[in-house]
Amino acid sequence: MAREKDADRGVRGKPAHNSGTEATGPTRAVVIVPVLTRHQRNDDETNRPRLTRSADARHDEAVGLARAINLDLIHTAVVTVNDPRPATLLGSGKVAEFAEIVKEGHAEVVIVDHPLTPVQQRNLEKEMNAKVLDRTGLILEIFGERARTKEGTLQVELAHLNYQKGRLVRSWTHLERQRGGAGFLGGPGETQIESDRRQLQEKIIKLKHELETVRRTRDLHRAKRKKVPFPVVAIVGYTNAGKSTLFNRLTGADVLAEDMLFATLDPTLRRVRLPHGTPIILSDTVGFISDLPTHLVAAFRATLEEVVEADLVIHLRDISDPDTAAQAEDVERILADLGVDAGDAKRVVEVWNKVDLLDDGNRERLLADGTDANNAPPIAISAVTGEGIDALKALIETRMSGELEELTVTIEPPQFGLVDWLYRNGDVVSRVDNEDGSATIALKATHSARHEIESRLHRKKRQ
Repeated sequence: MAREKDADRGVRGKPAHNSGTEATGPTRAVVIVPVLTRHQRNDDETNRPRLTRSADARHDEAVGLARAINLDLIHTAVVTVNDPRPATLLGSGKVAEFAEIVKEGHAEVVIVDHPLTPVQQRNLEKEMNAKVLDRTGLILEIFGERARTKEGTLQVELAHLNYQKGRLVRSWTHLERQRGGAGFLGGPGETQIESDRRQLQEKIIKLKHELETVRRTRDLHRAKRKKVPFPVVAIVGYTNAGKSTLFNRLTGADVLAEDMLFATLDPTLRRVRLPHGTPIILSDTVGFISDLPTHLVAAFRATLEEVVEADLVIHLRDISDPDTAAQAEDVERILADLGVDAGDAKRVVEVWNKVDLLDDGNRERLLADGTDANNAPPIAISAVTGEGIDALKALIETRMSGELEELTVTIEPPQFGLVDWLYRNGDVVSRVDNEDGSATIALKATHSARHEIESRLHRKKRQ
């Protein structure tokens, strides 16, 4: 039984990436969210059932993905599928029903929020007389729209080619043609599908070489950063968890931050100085999502190396989302694929964002009873209002430079050039100006800052 929802009309946009249309108006689309009742997935490592999302949450996410490329949604529906059909996934009655909706609404694209085999995709296109995109294809379209840097564009193109390689029979209408063999006794020649597959493979090899060049450049930049030993802090999380908003709050940057899935695709790095003077490199990464296509994980591995190499990983969760637990599980699974253990309390910090969207009762209950993946009290923040940001900064600085230590130093008149540095890199508690012209300063500083202070004072005395 299908539960249908009327989509907002009048959403202006443009044709989907690589849709092949040149229309100036919005591309009209239908979104179908199949819910397989017998589809129980287990975690590959623990073999325990994976958390499943509600049908409404899946519907809302599919609609958000479609709107991310400005499709005009004329109809959306959640369809319960008891017996998946090998040819079309959906039953024949539902296929005919949606074909009529597509015809009456003049829809050009049908989004099926589920992986489709090439045969299922081809058959659905024939039945509905419209372009059909499964979840993987839709995410690839979004990434194609979002990529801005050369590396991002290459990564998306590589993922697209790998995805299309197994779907040539759907993508081309001229594959029955053959090229003639050479010579009098030439054979039937190379079929068009073989030719197209060979050309795709050649493009894939070329793109991999170009990406390897970009990766070497990124490695050089990373090596330069290591020579100036600034620790790297990477922000990861489910798409739309507020990573870019938090990045802007911590750095004062102006990275695109919108209530939109995959608003940010290319990684951004900024240098940040924490309250007690500790410098870090903060990295904003592409958002994760459930069932992230393997083509994309492979293609974006070079970008995600920033996460692998990070000294500290902030796992940002949208705690106001009803499916926050399932989203966290998806993020942890992708981190595990990258070799990052979400249970490593020394390296991964879980931060609960958007607490400002919770009512008082839910907020108190979550913060009183909640723990993160390491059974530690949660770090609760609002990247929009700034609530909890100071506590987060203090936590990052403690992880990077150690706990604050109290110390008292006496600055002789020839050393007064250090006073300003002390104020900028420590928390000055008191200052007493002595009769001999010296100053006694009591302050709190991180463990690493204390060693720097003592080293600077020692150098000044020798001078």
